[in-house]
Amino acid sequence: DLRDCQFVFHDAVQDILPVIPPLSTSPMFKAAIFDMDGLLIDSERPIMEAWLETAARNGITLDQATYLQVVGRNAADSRKVLDGLFPAAFPYEVAREQVQRLLDERHAAEGYPAKPGALALLTFLHQRGIPCGVASSTRVAEIRRRLELAGFLGFFRSISGGDEVVRGKPDPELFLLAGIRIGIDPAQCLVFEDSEFGAAGALAAGMSVVLVPDLKAASARMQSSCKAILPSLEAALPRSEDWFPAPLQAGV
Repeated sequence: DLRDCQFVFHDAVQDILPVIPPLSTSPMFKAAIFDMDGLLIDSERPIMEAWLETAARNGITLDQATYLQVVGRNAADSRKVLDGLFPAAFPYEVAREQVQRLLDERHAAEGYPAKPGALALLTFLHQRGIPCGVASSTRVAEIRRRLELAGFLGFFRSISGGDEVVRGKPDPELFLLAGIRIGIDPAQCLVFEDSEFGAAGALAAGMSVVLVPDLKAASARMQSSCKAILPSLEAALPRSEDWFPAPLQAGV
């Protein structure tokens, strides 16, 4: 059961998450940074299902609890976790190619569906003049392709991907890069994430985090560290009035 796997995942990752600074109390932010998979688009579950299906077809034992350890991480770090599961007769790279073929067959033409509330939140931030960036463990070219198919690419000032940094999430390097590109101090950036690895990286970068869990429930550690834990981006929209207040009119 996936819910049981979540607790296994939480126990497994605690030792590799970075130290998280105290939660900021400031309600006002000048920029928004988004993860992509599992947050803006509903891609994490089909990708996981493709991996589990490919493994099962080839007699490889890959369960949900093990796979959940790579959600939110870049390709190099994911390989470190999964590589040992695949024998010489069916190595990881061959499995990855089969997974990619499955995903291309099912999603290459139309992409992945948007997550509830994503379009409304991005539209609100655009209308308010809030610069937005992406910090995703996916490689940049694929980020752009998926966002373009979802109709979201034009909302973002900058794109930062896992293939541009040495250390992936939960290291803060990707978020610091996103902050530099968007031109806003980390303390004034609000990050929207669905994974604990991503949330930990953003917090370590000195940013505040709204966690919207997708495949994994939020741990107690994240519940006490994040600005909010929300069921979907739909729930973020009414609170964004406070997080991103409208500029005062001249003479007011």
